[in-house]
Amino acid sequence: MKKIGIIGAMEEEVNQLKDCMADVKIVKKAGMEFLEGTLEGKACVVVRSGIGKVNAAVCTQILIDDYRIDLVINTGVAGSLKAEINIGDLVISEDALQHDMDATGFGYGYGVIPRMETSVFKADENITSLAVKVCKEVNPDIGVFKGRVVSGDQFISGREKKDWLSEQFQGLCTEMEGGAIAQAAYLNNTPFLIIRAISDKADDSAHMDYGAFEEKAIEHTVKLVKAFLKEL
Repeated sequence: MKKIGIIGAMEEEVNQLKDCMADVKIVKKAGMEFLEGTLEGKACVVVRSGIGKVNAAVCTQILIDDYRIDLVINTGVAGSLKAEINIGDLVISEDALQHDMDATGFGYGYGVIPRMETSVFKADENITSLAVKVCKEVNPDIGVFKGRVVSGDQFISGREKKDWLSEQFQGLCTEMEGGAIAQAAYLNNTPFLIIRAISDKADDSAHMDYGAFEEKAIEHTVKLVKAFLKEL
């Protein structure tokens, strides 16, 4: 792959990657700062998208249009939807969808985007398998899971909503950007990879756990991204 785009929703998620880059050129567009350079010998563009689906989709389209990226990687945090996925573990996207898409009043199922061929956007199997393999090698102290990421413009902290998301969509985790990035990538025939560090369990503990876990989550994600780039 000639060029990789790396998107984080918050500055904390991408600062360490930025610090590792060489030959950096900075361009500001749509309120975002795009850092183009090299990372682990690969041509990369690292950017903070901001939080939410619109920011994430706009950011992805800019990476595709302006930088002609061949792969978009999205890092961040998420809430677990499965009891076996613990705080600090990583989830790698097998596919992604948007749980807050609701056209049920027109007879569609939850999460279905009307007049699109699919509403579940699949990641490239070779890319996801490589990410899982690399994660196990560089982060042997945590669990890594491959499965569905469900996204919406909602912070999900309650057990009742998490149980509904798990039952309705069979997702492994829930967050606020990945599904939009996956849809933008799908529309542009560009492969994507979503990496999510788990910040809270599949219960009501979201507010209690985040501060304690953030530093380790960033460490694990950066290790994975850097090693993954080496393997490409």
